[in-house]
Amino acid sequence: MALATAWALIAAVTAGATTVTVGSVLPPAFKSTPFEGVRTQFNTTLPETGANLASPVNGAIVRWKMQGAVGGPFTLRVLHPNGTGAFTAVGASQSVKPNGTGIETFQTQLPIRSGDLIAVDSSNPTDEIGVADAAGAAYGIFSAPPFEGATLAPSQSKAGQEIELAAEVQPAPAISGVTPGEGTVLGGEKVTITGTNLNGTNTLMFGEVPASSFTVVNEEKITAVAPAQPKVGTVDIVATTLAGESPTGSADHYLYRGCTVPSLLGKKLGPAKTAIRNGGCKVGKVTKVKGPKKKQGKTIHQNPQPGRVLAPGATVAIKLAK
Repeated sequence: MALATAWALIAAVTAGATTVTVGSVLPPAFKSTPFEGVRTQFNTTLPETGANLASPVNGAIVRWKMQGAVGGPFTLRVLHPNGTGAFTAVGASQSVKPNGTGIETFQTQLPIRSGDLIAVDSSNPTDEIGVADAAGAAYGIFSAPPFEGATLAPSQSKAGQEIELAAEVQPAPAISGVTPGEGTVLGGEKVTITGTNLNGTNTLMFGEVPASSFTVVNEEKITAVAPAQPKVGTVDIVATTLAGESPTGSADHYLYRGCTVPSLLGKKLGPAKTAIRNGGCKVGKVTKVKGPKKKQGKTIHQNPQPGRVLAPGATVAIKLAK
């Protein structure tokens, strides 16, 4: 797939999804300022009301913005603070080149976790980024872009200024309810799934089986047709978007009911009937046939055969030796 087509697909999938902005509020008054090296820069304090220095959610960065950028290419980076003043490099975008010093927006798909910060790498000492004066702001500098997984402390810090860098984070989806909460192993039931950040769902799984079909109604609702399952029991329904998978828990459970045919050979009539009912089945026709004397009163044949998974209430016929 061509790069332009891939970005168009990402933009289309995320267009209806609510995002959270992380980073600078991109003040209109700024000065394009050289990096003065091939470096990494990131805001460490943002004083503006409503500004998120760190991501408040787990998810994925779907768009990022720069202002006052000159040169490049530039790379967006995700940093995870270690709590002692250092930061671990945990991901980077593809490199991009701005067309001008105005606000430039770039598409990406970069995982980010709650508490992570964003940073930008330059490629040349002459590269520039917008820097705004802001009382109480500060940004840090790595003397060189870090290797993936490396943990570094800033080599420099600039007080009273912020770099013009921001990102839009699409939060990971979450499922809070499933109605109805059960169906048969044959599938086909219409199921309504509620939750948050469900727009952009591209995969919906019932356990290890994909939904027969599904429609994303809005951020908080998906309608789906439950698929058939090979066994009886409870599965997790998991929605996947570009921001990741919904976490599993009791709220996403879906119970598959059915008849799991038990093994009845050698059982007397009473225990055989109990086993049939415990398997979610019903006792079918019981007949007595001629059989070995030592097996008298015991099951010597059953239909269907053990291990079959059928619709709830399916009947199991047995033959007893007489």
